[in-house]
Amino acid sequence: MIPVFSFTYQRGKCRSCNSSISTIYILIELLTGGLFVLALHEVGVQKELMIALSLISLFMIIVVSDIKFMLIPDRILLIFLFIFILERMFIPLDPWWSSVVGALGSFIVLLLISIISKGGMGGGDIKLFGVIGIVLGWKLTLITFILACFSGSIFGFVLIMAGKTKKRSPIPFGPFIAIGGLISYFYSKTLLEYYISFFG
Repeated sequence: MIPVFSFTYQRGKCRSCNSSISTIYILIELLTGGLFVLALHEVGVQKELMIALSLISLFMIIVVSDIKFMLIPDRILLIFLFIFILERMFIPLDPWWSSVVGALGSFIVLLLISIISKGGMGGGDIKLFGVIGIVLGWKLTLITFILACFSGSIFGFVLIMAGKTKKRSPIPFGPFIAIGGLISYFYSKTLLEYYISFFG
């Protein structure tokens, strides 16, 4: 059960039944380790690091679940909802109410979008935005949504052009939320500076 080492030592097979283990697991383990190092580099050794590691852990679980099963489990979201609320109670955003607006605002707005578009966004995605809104606040949650839609649209377009999927075929949106969330969490200030310099 040691990340990377166990997979390598057991040659990618289950120790009890000898069946093959998907390579996605070792890739996620390597990616998680790399993101933990990135978090330490970007955040430093301070209280906020715990939130950064929790956010990465949530995203990695969601990525695997959504890719393999097209599902974002409610149980996982509830666990991290509790964790994020506790963490933001002791390490609040400035202003503190940004977490409340980020969580409730994103959930309500995306729920309305889903209703108007008749299921254009999955319930798991909506609830995920509600959970990460606590960590990111309303501004970064908005940036996350924009980045997720942008990266997801590009990926979908490439798949359609390559003949791998059809126009209305669903693709997992969780990985793109993770990409957008991590970029906005770690690099929102840098993105804003580039945006101002470009249009200024």
